[in-house]
Amino acid sequence: MSDKDFEELLRASARVASEFDEAEDLINTPDQVAERSALRRVAGFSTQLQDISDAEYRELQLERVVLVGVWTTGTAEMAENSLDELKALSETAGAQVLEGVIQRRESPDPATYIGSGKVAELRELVMQTGADTVICDGELSPAQLQKLEVKLKVKVIDRVALILDIFAQHAKSREGKAQVELAQISYLLPRLRGWGESLSRQVGGRAAGGAGIGGRGPGETKIETDRRRIRDRQAKLRREIAEMKIARDTKRQERQRNNIPSVAIAGYTNAGKSSLLNRLTNAGVLVENALFATLDPTTRRTETAEGRIYTLTDTVGFVRHLPHQLVDAFKSTLEEVTGADLIVHVVDGSHPDPFEQIRAVRQVISEIGGSEIPEIIAINKADVAKPEVIMALLRQEQNAFAFSAKTGFGVENLLRAIENSLPHPNIEIDAVIPYTRGDLVNEIHERGEVLEEEYRPEGTYLRALVDDRLAKRVAGVINRE
Repeated sequence: MSDKDFEELLRASARVASEFDEAEDLINTPDQVAERSALRRVAGFSTQLQDISDAEYRELQLERVVLVGVWTTGTAEMAENSLDELKALSETAGAQVLEGVIQRRESPDPATYIGSGKVAELRELVMQTGADTVICDGELSPAQLQKLEVKLKVKVIDRVALILDIFAQHAKSREGKAQVELAQISYLLPRLRGWGESLSRQVGGRAAGGAGIGGRGPGETKIETDRRRIRDRQAKLRREIAEMKIARDTKRQERQRNNIPSVAIAGYTNAGKSSLLNRLTNAGVLVENALFATLDPTTRRTETAEGRIYTLTDTVGFVRHLPHQLVDAFKSTLEEVTGADLIVHVVDGSHPDPFEQIRAVRQVISEIGGSEIPEIIAINKADVAKPEVIMALLRQEQNAFAFSAKTGFGVENLLRAIENSLPHPNIEIDAVIPYTRGDLVNEIHERGEVLEEEYRPEGTYLRALVDDRLAKRVAGVINRE
């Protein structure tokens, strides 16, 4: 396999697999599920086993799938919610979910995830439904993937691969695409394996054949060569992301230098973050009933009722068990959250378990170093959520506000809460600024808090709260006068 072919193989990992299919209503689950065995049908997904010069490459086709979950802790309802979320993820990726199965175990089987007995039942289910892919609700080891594929005779992928595929479909910017590809090949690297023993053959010297300069050596195997190429690609992507990060950092540093407060809109995927940004700023951001519709952060400038400037940033959504490869690859993007002065944590009030969503989001925020940032809980979809759930959330969370991005209910109260939670300048000035310095008066209005203003013959009298940098500029103007 030439370098060009291999590069094409890696780039293919970020390719869109299929167009988005609108989510269907969830299929009703049986009233009672046996404690030790539960296989439920969902619908559609497909992948392809393909031999590319003795190397296996996983390409998601997302056609007809069966979902498999292992229930180890929590209630049966929590286990079903997790499988329902996997169904939504599968449909977002373009799959037709045929069946869903929950296996009750103390822990996942280290060999086959669900145990040898259930593998036989699952094989029968796959044959009955005509599924061509099985998706497991967890991260599988390379050995588990291989054994399941051998026994089931169809493609097997896990939750991580599914989320990565969705990210690949939705990434639009150059930075987003690079971040997704980095996450995908980081996931692929430990799972690279060959057909039979073909990748275990050593190559070196004349045996390297067409490998040419750099491909010959004392005995590097084919799989070692491929892994080295993947690591080279990883290094290149990291350099590209670091270069693109400079522009984002420059904009952030400029806002910080001018003491412009920043607000990050964070939350679970599909909670309504983009809808809230559009409602507050008329940003025109894409709003779609799909998981991870937003991957590229959008920042909009807005102002308080008093005219003070601040920014609102729509960020990538979080999910339970967010792959660590994504957290690592999207580090520069997630800095929009960790660098904010305030986090507006949007929660889907109509979700079956919004409390678990809050826990999952806070866990990710903590992992990226944002646990100390002030937070407002914004409970969205109050127009369709159960009133008792909204009240329970409001009682549990001290700084919480219910609203509906769709109808506008409660948005004004939420907006006032955001404005009141912004960091406030703490240096009071009392000065008359010449009319020739209207730019400075305007800057005080934008970045400070005007307490008193009066137009006098010699200039504009202002009593206001400003930051240290602006106070020094005002002092310099007054001294020159």
